[in-house]
This record gives sequence, C-alpha cells and structure tokens, in this order.
Amino acid sequence: MKYVTEYRDAAVAQEYARAIAKVTKSPWTLMEICGGQTHSIVKYGIDELLPKEITLVHGPGCPVCVTPLEKIDKALRIARRPDVIFCSFGDMLRVPGTEGDLFSVKAQGGDVRILYSPTDAVQIAKQNPEKEVVFFAVGFETTAPAHAMAVFKAHQEGIKNFSVLVSHVLVPPAMEAILGSPDCKVQGFLAAGHVCTVMGYTEYEPIAKKYHVPIVVTGFEPLDILQGVLMCVTQLEQGRAEVENQYRRSVRRDGNVEAQKLIREVFSVSRRKWRGIGEIPNSGLSLSKKYSEYDAELKFGLADYDAPESPDCLSGLVMQGRVKPEDCPAFGTKCTPEKPLGAPMVSSEGACAAYFRYRHVSK
Repeated sequence: MKYVTEYRDAAVAQEYARAIAKVTKSPWTLMEICGGQTHSIVKYGIDELLPKEITLVHGPGCPVCVTPLEKIDKALRIARRPDVIFCSFGDMLRVPGTEGDLFSVKAQGGDVRILYSPTDAVQIAKQNPEKEVVFFAVGFETTAPAHAMAVFKAHQEGIKNFSVLVSHVLVPPAMEAILGSPDCKVQGFLAAGHVCTVMGYTEYEPIAKKYHVPIVVTGFEPLDILQGVLMCVTQLEQGRAEVENQYRRSVRRDGNVEAQKLIREVFSVSRRKWRGIGEIPNSGLSLSKKYSEYDAELKFGLADYDAPESPDCLSGLVMQGRVKPEDCPAFGTKCTPEKPLGAPMVSSEGACAAYFRYRHVSK
C-alpha cells in the first residue's frame, strides 16, 4: 500500500484541516471537477473537516454521467443487432437509456462484452470477421488516447468490421460554461489530476485569468484534496487567480505530448451534448474525416437520433454545482441505485451514488 496509505494519514489530514481553518477569513465555494474526487470527499468526510466558510460543490467530471441519453439509446440499438459484438467499459452497462440498459440487452441474448482496453475490441474484430465489433468510446481526455490507439490500429491493419460509438467530452469548455452562467457560485476549482496527466495544464491558464478563478490541479486521495483546498483558499484569500499543481507526482505542465499527438491524429474538436446540461460548443471529440469509416453512428445510420431526458432528474444541476444530490426530490425515492433515473446514481464516479452510499441519505 506504499504511495496510498501515506495519502490517507488521519493525523496529517487534521493538520491540513487546521491549516485551512487558519487561512480562511471569508466564505468560499470551490468545485472539484472529477467524480473520483467527489467520492473521496464524501467517503472520507473531507467536507466535514473543513471550516463552515468553505463549501464544496461537485462538478461534471464523471464521464458516465455526462454521456447523453441518445448515446445510450444508440448503444442499445446497436447492441441488439444479431450481427454485432458490442464492447464497453463495465460502468456503462447499467446506465439507463430510454428503453433499458446494456445489461438488459445482454440478458436478452445480445453479445455485450465488458473490456478493459479498447484495443482488445480490435483483436475481437480480427477473430470474428463475420461480425461487426463496436466499442463504446466514452470519457474525458483520460480515455481518449486509448480509444484513438484502437482506431489508429484498426486503420493501420485495414480492419473494416470495427467501429467506435464516440461520446468524448473535454473539461476546459465545461469549466467555461459553468463560469459563464449567471447562476455560477464557483470561486475556485480543483482540477482533475488524471486529465492533466494527459493534457497538462496550460489550457487552464487563460481560464484562470479570464474569470479570475484559482485552479489547482489536484489528485484523488484525501491528503491530495485537502492540500488542493488549502492551495485554492490561500490564493482566494490573497486575491490571486493562478493555476497551481498539487499533483506533481503525476502531472507535468505540458502533459503527455505523445498521447496528445495521437488524440489530434484521430479526433477533431466538435460540439457535444452533455447529459443533463445540454450542448457546449467545442466540448467534444469526434472522429476526424480520415477515420470516419470507424464511426459507428454513421455505419449504422444513427447520426440524427435524439432523445428527451426525464424532467424528474436534476443530475445536470448537481453536476454544475447548483444543487447537492439530496436536494433532488427524486433522490432516494424515485431514484435509487437499483432504479436510477440518471447516470450519477449508478456510476462509480457519480455524485448521487456517493451520497447514497456513504452518507446513507434517504427520504
């Protein structure tokens, strides 16, 4: 457990909490971007260690949660086809679409497989030339290189029975959308460390300057988050708005340059709809023209399909930091992990799932 337990030391956590209390003079609202950070905050009670002047709200950094409803419906339609082997990360199988989820398709006989690597799907395509093999490519900048590599590999090897259903989203445009809202209460960000491991943090610098908000690249363990909060609050109290890097053991300013090259080779920036939030300009990745033959939506004629979301689910407001999960009237009643209305209740990084599991909040 080396490199884990030292970041969960309770005594050191208390020292950080005292340091935050000492530096805090005014009320501040901070948003952690990533759902993994949200789960650490709720699981370890980090928000309860902070002075009452500090409010943590939860951001849109759960890739499963922000995948729009129509993408789930498209996945279901493709996965039901008898000529298709549909592959996905496990988190996506329980996310509800309009007519069920991928688990129900699998239970009804669909060939739905859970994979840990998109390139495994390319291998499955080579082994099953009579089938169409589709990978559900969701996520932020963190998973984009692996999906890009799968498409790049299929293209290099001339594999024609492989495609990807793409629902990639980008963090910086979402942060700008939140900061540009007239209802925005966020005064500082804890940026997602794993996204910055790939992309670096130079693209956050103009955001910090334009909106005068401190942005601290932060890891996921309790001490990472407490140190990130301390760095962010210190900036706020000093009137500074800079990008700082708490997660130095993983993140470099320029990120992983080779991974970025691969993303640019296969994808192009596009508009993207976020579940519960709506469309955000330049917030997505789509296959570039060179690789469009691997676009599952085009291959299966589903590009123009749209689907309305449930008005009872407030997940969009939760992911914009405008309400907490327990503020949703459906939380714990009409929406539970067994019968979710929205993805944040079933995703392993969902804010609603974190509150339901660790806070035992029910109505």
